[in-house]
Amino acid sequence: MQDLAALSALTFGAQAFVTLFVILDPPGAAPIFLGLAAGKSVKEQRKLAWQAAFVSLFVIVTFALFGNALLDYLNISLAALQGAGGILLLITGLGLLTGSLVESESAASQNIALVPLGTPLLAGPGAIVTTMLYVQKANNGEQLTALALAIIAVHLIIGITFMFSTKILSVIKDSGVTLLARIAGLLLSAIAVEMIVSAIKSFFSIS
Repeated sequence: MQDLAALSALTFGAQAFVTLFVILDPPGAAPIFLGLAAGKSVKEQRKLAWQAAFVSLFVIVTFALFGNALLDYLNISLAALQGAGGILLLITGLGLLTGSLVESESAASQNIALVPLGTPLLAGPGAIVTTMLYVQKANNGEQLTALALAIIAVHLIIGITFMFSTKILSVIKDSGVTLLARIAGLLLSAIAVEMIVSAIKSFFSIS
């Protein structure tokens, strides 16, 4: 019986890991990270990579523990949360597309690891809701432990992926960095539009 319980917990954790990995999508988020971190030193880029992973981990764990109570207390729906995150990402994406975000004087002092990388790009509504659902599905302490390990493992992969992706910036020249920022802006804007559309459909119960 103990082996079956351990196997069940292992399966539960593996399912959570795969689901969160697909939603957070570290390889897909890497170009956006590079576009936002292009104007910073290599040391700072690697620091931001781990900061983004930690911020995402902190947000997801916080919502896993207190998400339902917090949203109910503030009377905020998940659709509203998703729409707000989409608007924030859209502003950032348009800034990358036009070059205003990269070229602004305050860009160097902005901590992109907090916003928009840590949240809402990584720890967005999809990841938050998924984690909250897995917490509700957990039947025992072993499954909760497996879920916690899965969340930590995904964020370790995020930090490693972002850190090693910074080597690309040392290879491409300034024109390549500009192109990468524009591509990142386009991807970020597309993600933002999807989030906003999904939020509108959910808010008005449109199938």
